[in-house]
This record gives sequence, C-alpha cells and structure tokens, in this order.
Amino acid sequence: MSALGQDIPLERPDADGRAALFVPSAGIKDDILLAVRPGAAIVGFANLDRTLTVYFESNRFADPVLAKWEHKARKAYDRLIENAPTVSKLSVSPDNFDQIGYINGKGITIRRMEQLRGWLARSDAMDSCPETELVPRTVLPKPEARQA
Repeated sequence: MSALGQDIPLERPDADGRAALFVPSAGIKDDILLAVRPGAAIVGFANLDRTLTVYFESNRFADPVLAKWEHKARKAYDRLIENAPTVSKLSVSPDNFDQIGYINGKGITIRRMEQLRGWLARSDAMDSCPETELVPRTVLPKPEARQA
C-alpha cells in the first residue's frame, strides 16, 4: 500500500505542526533501506509532486539519549521542522513507506502499532518500542559535561 492517499501532511509543517510517522513498506528499495538503517524512526511529509520528504534517525553513533524509538522520532522531527542540513533526509516515492501515525510539538500518536512493532522486531530493536500509542513530548536530558 502506498503512503499517499492516507492522511499525510502536505508540505513542511511549521514549528510544532504535524508530520507523518513512517515505517518501510514491504516493497522498499534496497538502497533506501540501506540509507535509513534498521530501527530508525522516520518522519516526513508529502510534496506537491507526489513524493515524500522523509527525515530519519537511526542513532548510528549509539547515543544513550536516543536509545528509545520515540526519542529518535523527536530528533528527526526537530531536524524536519528546523529544515536542518543533514544526510539523514530523502525525497522518495511513497511506495517505499507506510504511514503509521503522527508527530507534532505535543507528542506522538501511533495509529498502526503492529506495523511499528514489526519494523522494530525485524530490526532487533523491540526494546526501543513505545509502550503505548500516545507518547507525550518529553525533554531529552543533555549529557553532563565531564569534569576534569
């Protein structure tokens, strides 16, 4: 099932606006899956040309602050809202992703938890899965500076 045609926000949202949450579809192209990486949180929006712009966070540097999937989603969402320069961004065909919910400035709403669980199970990342479909925004702790 293609992601377009669902209730995907059109064009980049403003600060605290709504963006879509995605997981890779069964037909995702190998090169796109390789870029996104297993267990990544993927957020995005639809473009007028019928493509998706997605931002993703896979915690490739093992930052303990990003151990939970919802924290990865928040990091990717913040990049999207700020239009921050990043290599963790793609413009792709909607056939590569399935929408599972929404994220905004107040929190996360997961409408297809089984699809998220399937993605995280295939990625060996079930320990990062949210416990509920509604995840309020939390402030991520900043690592304390080391004292000499």
